[in-house]
Amino acid sequence: MGKSPLNGRRVLVIVTNYGVEHDELVVPVAHLRSSGATVTIAAVKGKKKIQTLTGDKVPADTIKPDAKLGEVEAGSYDLLLIPGGTLNADALRLSTEALGLVRSFTTKGKPVAAICHGPWALVTADVVKGKTLTSYASLETDIRNAGAEWKDEPVVVDHEGGYALVTSRDPGDLDEFLGAIDALLV
Repeated sequence: MGKSPLNGRRVLVIVTNYGVEHDELVVPVAHLRSSGATVTIAAVKGKKKIQTLTGDKVPADTIKPDAKLGEVEAGSYDLLLIPGGTLNADALRLSTEALGLVRSFTTKGKPVAAICHGPWALVTADVVKGKTLTSYASLETDIRNAGAEWKDEPVVVDHEGGYALVTSRDPGDLDEFLGAIDALLV
């Protein structure tokens, strides 16, 4: 068996237990695991299954979380991944544990990747000032008001402010998003 490109890398995915966009959770987790990374999915309620949705409305797969948000620490991981889904992202930014993890990753200079509505947690954690990023279009004003530049591009990688940030707009950008994450982790 050959060496996978992300062997030894550890990725933390943070979500709530309802409303995460299916493909923004399932596709990156499968990709990262198949590339050799160890991925931990941490949810607000650790033992309760995660109900994914497609398009914020249609119930999709349920996923068993690996841990509870309060049980994980940034120091154990190489990258933080924040999937979107409007309901997931809106609730996630109200979680003190999630915001604490975002701040911990960024202050330690560890990379963060967020897609679609996922950047809301970054805005609420107050870690985007001076950065350039993208997101679902409806977050543009929030991002600009937080002191960041917003671009309408499939993927934006920013290394300013002491940590690397990879952002994408929506599930249609997953190939570019995953390629940028791989480049950070290799």
